[in-house]
Order: sequence, then structure tokens, then C-alpha cells
Amino acid sequence: MPGTSPVVDIRGLATVFGKGDAAFTVHDDLQLAVDRGEILSLVGGSGTGKTVLLRHILGLTRPTRGSVTVLGRPAAELGGEGASSRVGMLFQQGALFSAFSVLDNIAFALRELGTLPHALVDAAAMVKLRLVGLKPEHATRMPADLSGGMVKRVALARALIMDPPLLLLDEPTAGLDPNSSDEFCGLLRELHAALGLTVIMVTHDLDTLFALSTRVAVLADRHVITSGTPQQVARFDHPFVDHFFRGERGRRAMAQPPAAAPASKEA
Repeated sequence: MPGTSPVVDIRGLATVFGKGDAAFTVHDDLQLAVDRGEILSLVGGSGTGKTVLLRHILGLTRPTRGSVTVLGRPAAELGGEGASSRVGMLFQQGALFSAFSVLDNIAFALRELGTLPHALVDAAAMVKLRLVGLKPEHATRMPADLSGGMVKRVALARALIMDPPLLLLDEPTAGLDPNSSDEFCGLLRELHAALGLTVIMVTHDLDTLFALSTRVAVLADRHVITSGTPQQVARFDHPFVDHFFRGERGRRAMAQPPAAAPASKEA
């Protein structure tokens, strides 16, 4: 609907580590709004604070100054109980619990709530298992027995177990071979459309960026220097953009069809 508030609204954000002469400023007066239904990719060089920004959105850390609002509430409130019902997080290496089965990894957050019968939690986890393209027989496997692509799918199912409207992805295709990466991008596109998700993704992989992003925000010089479609951002005049988008890999990735725009907010 017109006038809908952003899912994520970051205003005047500053992040400073250390004190005095040892202080290091990562973000300074950073502004960013993410609308419902977007797949926003965050890109930037090493040390520009992409993962730090994800941690602020999750409520795991607080900025030095400024505000971070998620789904209409201060992000700091997400650090407490029930955060996973609002924001799902897919970590770069999956971060599965090695001593838990696939099903128990997926069910973990829901089981920790302690409000549902064990059998119902298992049934919900099985639904998410199938949702990410895995089979019931995978439920009893241990993480050590999974391929890299299967680890990503289990971690994604775990991130979605509470049906969060916002999904954060940290290098979602890192470590995958090209075929597995393409398949995982296809799965993410399908889930984004089917579940009406808003997605914020950190990625260095240009193929993933062009396959999924409806918008890209570039972090450099301590703030967001530009945002827009991948094709628009690639034309921005800045040394990082030149290096990242206009090299051989960038030209090849830009030949891909653009990702679908989010559905209209009109009623």
C-alpha cells in the first residue's frame, strides 16, 4: 500500500570501534531504507562494515550513533527472545550444530520456545525441509554427511522455521560450485516470491548479485555512496564500482537478465 514504512530503516548511523587515538570509524552518517519485497544486496570493499551492518539489523550489536528500525521496532529489541520470528539469518558457512541431526537443526529455534508439542515442532521442521528441496530421508542425517549445497539448504530451512518476513543472507553461495550456486539462487528466487520475503544479502559473487538483486547498495567512504538496480549502480563513478562491476567478471555478469522487481505495493 502507498506510504508503507520500510521494513528496515537506518538513519544517521555511525559505528566506531575503539577509543581515542585508536578509534576506527566504520560507518558515518549512513542512511539506508529497505522496502517490503526487495532483494537488496550490500557490496563494498573489505572493512566497509557490511557484516557489521547485518549485526546491527539483527540487534546483536548497537551502533555508536543513529537508529536502526526493523519492522517498525528498534533493532535492539530483536536481540532478545523471539527475534527469529521476525528476522531469519543464513550464515556464510551454514553454522549448523554439528551434534544435531538435520531435523533438529531446522527445528532448533521453534523447539527453544518451548510452547509447542515435540511432534508439532518436528512436523513444522519437515515442512521447511521439503520447502528447501530436501527429502524426508535427509532428516536424520548429520551435518558432516551433507554436501555444501545441502548444508546451505538446511541452514535456509532453519532460518525460515519461524516464518520471518525478513531474511538476511551472508554470502549465500560462497563455497558452492557453479551448478549448485545456480540451483541455490533459483531456490531463493522461488521462496522470495512464494513467501513474500524481504531479503538483505551480502555477497561478493557477481553472478549471485545479478541473478537475485532488485537493488544494490554500495558501502564505501563510511556510508552508502549509491543504490539502484545492478545496471544503474554499475554506471556510478567511483573506484570501487569500477573495480567491482566493470572488470571482465562484471561485464559477463551484467549480461544476465535483471532480477524481477518486487511486487507492487498498491492494494
